[in-house]
Amino acid sequence: MRIAFIGLGNMGGPMASNLARAGYELALFDLDSNKVDAVRSTGVTAGNQAMTTATTAAEAVSGADIVFTSLPNPKIIEAVALGEKGIVAALPKGALWIDLSTNNLECERRIRAAAEARGIDFLDAPISGGIEGAAAGTLMIMVGGDAQVFARCKPVLDKIGNRVMHLGPHGAGYVAKIAQVVLCYLNSVALSEALMLGVKGGVPADTMLGIIQGSTGASYVANRYGPAILDGSYDPGFALGLAHKDMALTLELAASVGATLPMCEQVEGVYKKAVDKYGFDQNHLMAVKLLEEQNGTFLRST
Repeated sequence: MRIAFIGLGNMGGPMASNLARAGYELALFDLDSNKVDAVRSTGVTAGNQAMTTATTAAEAVSGADIVFTSLPNPKIIEAVALGEKGIVAALPKGALWIDLSTNNLECERRIRAAAEARGIDFLDAPISGGIEGAAAGTLMIMVGGDAQVFARCKPVLDKIGNRVMHLGPHGAGYVAKIAQVVLCYLNSVALSEALMLGVKGGVPADTMLGIIQGSTGASYVANRYGPAILDGSYDPGFALGLAHKDMALTLELAASVGATLPMCEQVEGVYKKAVDKYGFDQNHLMAVKLLEEQNGTFLRST
């Protein structure tokens, strides 16, 4: 089986590395050659010499049985898929395209229609579990599409995730990913406000965080991201602009399905303001810095 992997960033790189360790024949492409080299080095260390580096996405998918894409946003997904040198035109008939990205339903319909018109199967299969899960191969993978196609590729998906779920028809994976990931950003903002209330009232920040972690407000966000707020690193594992992208996709999905989500609208505004002020590539918890500056108080351990 020949696999092409397009997009080797913080999530795509570790996933491709796990496929390399599993011994699959891989064709790799990313605009950043250093990311390609990192995956190749991992594969060689694991004894896999069956890897090639492509100069374009189209070159990578030529002759592939399966292509994985892990890309930042719908605009880039569509450009990689449908551009003049896009992967849809280059993939052989009968191939399978699995998109691991977070995407909206409008883009999904367009790219899937283009793929199916050329006899290419398509699955939306966004992921959750962070860079730690990507490295460990313990991601949750939420899949939408044909059940038989899913069954055919599940052994491959099992190499990058330990909770691989078929959720239903096309688009179901994208919907589930957006619906669950939005809680991360809402919780991050809520956590910062709870901490700020405690600190402004005289409770040390680290004490307040410990109270939250042991209370009904306990959460993954409090445990994982609370310390990254208090040490001022704002967590380098994910970009602020990508967090805002996810919130924007949430509002797009809400419009598509006719849902009114007032809290999501407010939090999207927080992340947009943070991106405008601090920059797309800043650490994602920089959104918290807006609240700190508004209150003239930085949430730090004593």
